[in-house]
Amino acid sequence: MAKKDDFRTRENMIVENCSASEIKRDILNNLFCHQGKFPEVATLNDWYLAVAETVRDRMMKRWIYSSHTYFEKQSRTVVYLSAEFLLGPQLENNMLALGITEQVKEALALLNLDYNTIINAEEEPGLGNGGLGRLAACYLDSLATMRIPAIGYGIRYEFGIFDQVIRDGWQVEITDKWLHLGNPWEIPRPDIEFYVKFGGHTENYNDESGRFRVRWIPDRMVVGTPYDTCIPGYRTNNSIMLRLWKAEACESFDFASFNVGDYYGAVHEKVVSENITKVLYPNDEPAAGKQLRLEQQYFFVSCALQDMVRIFLQRDKDLRNFYKKYVIQLNDTHPAIAVAELMRILLDEHSFSWDDAWETTRKTFAYTNHTLLPEALEKWPVSLFGRLLPRHIEIIYEINRRFLEDVRKRFPGDEELVREVSLFEEGGEKYVRMANLASLGSFSINGVARLHTELLKKTVLNGFYRISPEKFNNKTNGVTPRRFIVVCNPELASLISETAGERWLVDTSELRILEKYADDVPFQERIRKIKLNDKRRLSEIIRQKTGVAVDPESMFAIQAKRIHEYKRQHLNLLQIIARYLDIKYNKNFSYVPRTFIFAGKAAPGYFMAKLIIKLINTVADVINSDTAVKGLIKVVFLPDFNVKNAQPVYPAADLSEQISTAGKEASGTGNMKFAFNGALTIGTLDGANVEIRESVGEDNFFLFGLDASQVIEMKKKGYNPREIFNSNSRLRSVIDFIMSNEINGRNGNIFTPLVNSLINYDEYMLFADFDSYVRAEKDVDDTYKKSAIWYHKAILNIARMGKFSSDRAILEYNSDIWKAPIIEVNTRD
Repeated sequence: MAKKDDFRTRENMIVENCSASEIKRDILNNLFCHQGKFPEVATLNDWYLAVAETVRDRMMKRWIYSSHTYFEKQSRTVVYLSAEFLLGPQLENNMLALGITEQVKEALALLNLDYNTIINAEEEPGLGNGGLGRLAACYLDSLATMRIPAIGYGIRYEFGIFDQVIRDGWQVEITDKWLHLGNPWEIPRPDIEFYVKFGGHTENYNDESGRFRVRWIPDRMVVGTPYDTCIPGYRTNNSIMLRLWKAEACESFDFASFNVGDYYGAVHEKVVSENITKVLYPNDEPAAGKQLRLEQQYFFVSCALQDMVRIFLQRDKDLRNFYKKYVIQLNDTHPAIAVAELMRILLDEHSFSWDDAWETTRKTFAYTNHTLLPEALEKWPVSLFGRLLPRHIEIIYEINRRFLEDVRKRFPGDEELVREVSLFEEGGEKYVRMANLASLGSFSINGVARLHTELLKKTVLNGFYRISPEKFNNKTNGVTPRRFIVVCNPELASLISETAGERWLVDTSELRILEKYADDVPFQERIRKIKLNDKRRLSEIIRQKTGVAVDPESMFAIQAKRIHEYKRQHLNLLQIIARYLDIKYNKNFSYVPRTFIFAGKAAPGYFMAKLIIKLINTVADVINSDTAVKGLIKVVFLPDFNVKNAQPVYPAADLSEQISTAGKEASGTGNMKFAFNGALTIGTLDGANVEIRESVGEDNFFLFGLDASQVIEMKKKGYNPREIFNSNSRLRSVIDFIMSNEINGRNGNIFTPLVNSLINYDEYMLFADFDSYVRAEKDVDDTYKKSAIWYHKAILNIARMGKFSSDRAILEYNSDIWKAPIIEVNTRD
């Protein structure tokens, strides 16, 4: 076993006031001074806040030193613009970064407080829907840890993604009041505020030099104020800032309206203005929802750019150098309006010429695309866009005119290309295409997995690839090993450090050391015991939340991700039903006992996804109550999947279900989190699965299904799911079971639309992959029965996953795109 390597204990590390007795003292001081309580009457939330404030206080000096160092060095800064930052609980992660976890545990013991109770008291800041926001949070963690100057900008949603409860098998959305008990990690900055305009009209005029200019006369304005959160690097003095914007009224109270008895009118402006940051992603099906979502995107982008200009002008008065100070990464299309907003600021507020403004803009932005689904590429009706942002629509029209003029010169006669790359989609209703705006206004365009990037070039962004192939590059996603191994799975992390040293925490290539232990029987046994403990922990959570008792000795096969048809939770369900029917009617008891666990939220307006949740729960009720299966199958839907609730899920998986239709998933990161924790993957050649399979070894990955090219080819030839249904007796029996009185009939035939969709259309090719999937699941069973072989593969998965750390991803972004300095913050005066 390797000796522990305390690689980040440096003389200049801040370790002040970090003994257990000092931490205890400060917890009590914060309880007295901030909560105004004494121990005998303090609530659990009082104690949590006091502990969190005590940890935050120890982060502050590093944060201030980092900010001052970056200011003094005028460091080139990475700006990460994202509509979502799904941070997860911060207390454990921040203690880990500071290296004070054990001292805090000891301090709490001295206060007769239970560590886990305090940890579990923290609210989940639900500032994101899933993978996009969690990736942003991982990247902030890695930017700080890799010592790269950076700022994250986003929205301080008052209400985050809904809390999910299951009632009668259906998803029910409950308001996420994550701020109602206070947020100890944020620092309000009421002294900083920016005005954001909406609506109105524009006026043309000539400035004092006789040059043509445009003035925007809005019909309303809101004020953006920031709330800052420190993101500490792991065992380094470097910290970075996440700045989230809250919308407020320019004038919160209208005394004139109040005095004439119009009490609602007196606060009307406040209510309307604050709606902008009230809730994460309003339902954009109605027109009002679309407008509010566009307002959200423009609001935070405008605040962020105004803030960057403010900071820039503190040290440099020539905004032509703006792109040298900042490189702005657009996290998908939500912040793409930033391209037009920077042009507006430079043209209208700083009197740039068009050419100078465009040169500065296109050297500033880089764009990450996260989707291959055409319907997910944002576009806005020109009527809405022009009414809400009249100056920006003018700018976009002019960008487009100049761009298409150049395209026609370079590709004469190719009007199909012109239509494809235009910033506007013509047709019945005209739309602004935000992915096209981001692609044109950025110097770099990247996908998030090798397959995804290649498909981008060939499909949704093919036109831009033809015009500017040099812009395109791949940056495969990654996840932070600190949260998703150390915080999630401390037993496993401890074993890895004991075996391989501690450097893997910032260099996951060191995990390769574990390969030599893949066939070591004592090591395998330790991995098995850790996995069993993790499964016992999750089993208890399942019992508490669902009332279902599961056997931790059974294989845990887990599919935990957003509910969507392309992610194919219903394909998983089809093979579960096939297994159930084989056991019940064919008396085939050769299967390995399994617990199938589903978790994930469906978008509130996505009927088919919510129907899939209902079907999972309906089938689970039938199977779990049937004694004929002899304990060989349990099915569970674990509600309210978020970062906090995911932390016990990833370590407990034996099998990770990554079964999306090939060519549909951009990357995925859940696949990485499961594999880092020793789960084997069953999956298609989709997203990052391709690279995971290459890294861990083909023999250590259960592959099934069509690949992306085969999916395209089958659809071109005229895919007919009904033919497969008619010719496949096993599949037919599964569908018949769903349509039976036991499932569909007793629920008012609500599943008929789902079944009809599969038989007649099957957009995501479930029937095409069904037989291959069932065979692969049989291979899983056969392998799991051979414990030594299974844990050999599990250890190799852990050892070979190093590529999928967010640290690696961030260093690649920086090397190839951002070119920001790596700066060591020295706190010694």
